[in-house]
Amino acid sequence: MLATLRAKAGADAVPITPLPGAGLAAWLAAQPPATAAWVRAVNYTAEAGATALLPGEDGRLARVLVGMPAEPDLWSLAGLPGALPPGTYRIDADLDRDAATAAALGWALGSYRFGRYKASDKSFANLVWPDAADRGAVERAASAIYLVRDLVNTPASDMGPADLAGAATDLAAEFEADIRVIVGDHLLKQNYPAIHAVGRAAARAPRLIDITWGRKDDPKVTIVGKGVCFDTGGYDIKPSSGMLLMKKDMGGAAHALGLARMIMMAGLPVRLRVLVPAVENMIAGNAFRPGDVLKTRKGLSVEVGNTDAEGRLILCDALAEADSEKPALLIDFATLTGAARVALGPDLPALFANNEALAADLLAAAAAGNDPLWRLPLWQNYRKMFESKIADLNNAGTGGFAGAITAALFLESFVSRETPWVHLDVYAWNGSARPGRPDGGEAMGLRAVYALIEKRFGRA
Repeated sequence: MLATLRAKAGADAVPITPLPGAGLAAWLAAQPPATAAWVRAVNYTAEAGATALLPGEDGRLARVLVGMPAEPDLWSLAGLPGALPPGTYRIDADLDRDAATAAALGWALGSYRFGRYKASDKSFANLVWPDAADRGAVERAASAIYLVRDLVNTPASDMGPADLAGAATDLAAEFEADIRVIVGDHLLKQNYPAIHAVGRAAARAPRLIDITWGRKDDPKVTIVGKGVCFDTGGYDIKPSSGMLLMKKDMGGAAHALGLARMIMMAGLPVRLRVLVPAVENMIAGNAFRPGDVLKTRKGLSVEVGNTDAEGRLILCDALAEADSEKPALLIDFATLTGAARVALGPDLPALFANNEALAADLLAAAAAGNDPLWRLPLWQNYRKMFESKIADLNNAGTGGFAGAITAALFLESFVSRETPWVHLDVYAWNGSARPGRPDGGEAMGLRAVYALIEKRFGRA
């Protein structure tokens, strides 16, 4: 996974010189005339992300110049692994710990390729580890993000509920965690009726994945992830265009497993629990219908206003179970609403929290780690939008407004006020490629949430 990062610099490692545009003239002034003439001849201006390949006297590549933005970030060098000729490179600059770590992580993320179904002969360039880089942090984040991308990119034909449970089982085995999977009608016997109702029409049975790890007397951190492996919309069926990306509707589950990986790799002193309801929302004679009233684990009844608002139905059972243990922190990830994307676009996950200090700490972690989040309010006046005349709640808000907020409020109904809770409505997808972020599945907010957990519960 980190094959493009090398431990030692050999004599053949080509230096990479990061240059802000404003620093190009000073750098050229200090170079031999032939080098300066070459750079000017190719009209290189050190625009952010632009490279210039400088030849040596023997005709071989001697140095790479790369333009840097005014404020370098994780992605500043992330386009280089695929853009540079194959070989080994080193960064010829004094980088502090944060900058070195960001450079190495960006390089690792820029070296990702989803190759399960299509082989490629293209090779990525290698980078010598920057001296000051925190290798553990890079390995944790890169391996978790690779896991999220791989899971989301895999089509539903190979990533159904059982396959998702298999990925969770592999993760648990790697870190000697305990795992339990409740399948099919056993969900009813163990009081997870909403998960069962959503998934019962599929040929592949619904299930609840339940991972526990860590010492029982450590603070409880519980992660819930929406695992809708494919979403037709049910009887409120989506148009074909709306189904094209529905393999990614288990992106919340992928995030939950990715975050769990980071926590376990770091050996954080927490009692970790991961709950992933895994289903397919399909159409069949026994599918749940608009107008049905469903039971939930918490005891609240829910009228089905729309079968395409199924994610919140499976999450409500998992959240109720998570909340029953009164964790010190409860986080859920979900590709939940198109409304969040309309409000914030594809790059900004919507953050909801029932605790002001928790929200502030998470936003600070997001800003510090260049892993953006944007807080939306749990505006209580909108609760009337999902009232029901015949049940405690309706799963679909009326009026067409504030869809991300009403969905979050619906979930909040299954979490105690005393439980510090965060809900992240993520897109989990890159619609177009950018440096370090190929099109396809993507982890969003993952590093920020890990940083929050590490700061709150990590070893002093």
